Amino acid sequence: MAARTTNKDSVPKEPHYLGHRKRLRSRFLDAGAEALQDYELLELLLFSAIPRQDVKPLAKKLLTEFKSLWNVLNAPKDRLLASGLSEQAVSTVLIVGAVTLRAQKESLIGLPLLNNWQRIVDYCRLAMAHEPVEQFRLLFLDRKNKLLAEEIQQKGTLDHTSVYPREIVRRALEVGAGALVLVHNHPSGDPSPSKNDIAMTQAILAACQPLGIAVHDHLVIGREKTVSFKHMGLL
Repeated sequence: MAARTTNKDSVPKEPHYLGHRKRLRSRFLDAGAEALQDYELLELLLFSAIPRQDVKPLAKKLLTEFKSLWNVLNAPKDRLLASGLSEQAVSTVLIVGAVTLRAQKESLIGLPLLNNWQRIVDYCRLAMAHEPVEQFRLLFLDRKNKLLAEEIQQKGTLDHTSVYPREIVRRALEVGAGALVLVHNHPSGDPSPSKNDIAMTQAILAACQPLGIAVHDHLVIGREKTVSFKHMGLL
């Protein structure tokens, strides 16, 4: 009886990207995120959503298109789909962005404003700098200037948000706030306050003062820069 022969070429080879995935995960677990480049972190994120594909080219393409890792995690759904991501991958990416932002927000609650001002500004920039429409947010502070809560008060259009001083005062009283920081973004990228921004701020001040609610600042968030009404002498 003739001996059986095996054809090595008939044995399926493991796709090359599986070995790469194992090595990348090991580097992350052994050396941490600092040992990886942005596209490699994005690869790790895409592994679970795209199990049977080399995602390195896709990760690099996304970073080239959106300019930064944070922009990828907060990009509009339609743009991510147009970039080649599946609905499952888009969901994974946006969930990580939302969880990251929520965790940062929660880490600020209860912190004194003055000692953590830059952290609060950085959070507002992450949350708002690349929003496609105007948002108006409120930071609620207690009498010791500790952050009680942060909320989106209104969303508007590309260059306008309707803001109602009475609603702001009502919400501040509900939260038990003794002071506020006002924040809104300019999707155009230029954070220079407009005449309407200045008039709106004065109306909010007029509504808050009779009730002893202080307005510490009004921040305008642009793509690359943040402007403070206080520093500009507008408060």
